[in-house]
Amino acid sequence: MTKVVLATRNHHKVEELREILSDVCAELGLDIVGLDEYPEAPDVIEDGVTFEQNAILKAASAARFTGLPALADDSGLAVDVLGGAPGIFSARWSGGNGDRANLELLLAQLGDVRDEHRAAAFVCAAALVMPDGRSAAELGRYPGHVARVPTGTNGFGYDPIFVPSDQPDGAERTLAEFGADEKNSVSHRALAFRALVPHLKEHLRP
Repeated sequence: MTKVVLATRNHHKVEELREILSDVCAELGLDIVGLDEYPEAPDVIEDGVTFEQNAILKAASAARFTGLPALADDSGLAVDVLGGAPGIFSARWSGGNGDRANLELLLAQLGDVRDEHRAAAFVCAAALVMPDGRSAAELGRYPGHVARVPTGTNGFGYDPIFVPSDQPDGAERTLAEFGADEKNSVSHRALAFRALVPHLKEHLRP
């Protein structure tokens, strides 16, 4: 087995990625682990100006510290009428006051915006960095629109106000009303990492 480190200490994210990449992990003999196995690994200052740059920064730091191929992702919500904001600042849109404050600030900013102008997308960049410095990154975009009130108790962040497009039977559920398996099969994170699969096969095939 080839060990690959995912630049996160969140065990749930590791499990989620193992599920998303189960086919390629079986094909290439990959064992995805998290940074919780490397408690001395440094935190990374995410000072890139794009999702791709921040994902590569995180993966490169993990690859340098562990000497292993490393994966990372960076994601956020891009609202059309705000020129793509909050974007890379999604997690700290309210100045670091947490998910609920971020969500409430965004809803307030869009309070007077008509429904037809509330288009948005969740965006994720997935990156692979090899110990020798080779790197690749891919984007996943999950389109939808911003609801007027939060709905649902699953998920986190902006999930309760994001309504994905093209739901069966014209449903208007927020992402926070999706089950975990349903979300993982269609999310921006799944789309980004699946787009990264050709790079995994190129760089990690035995």
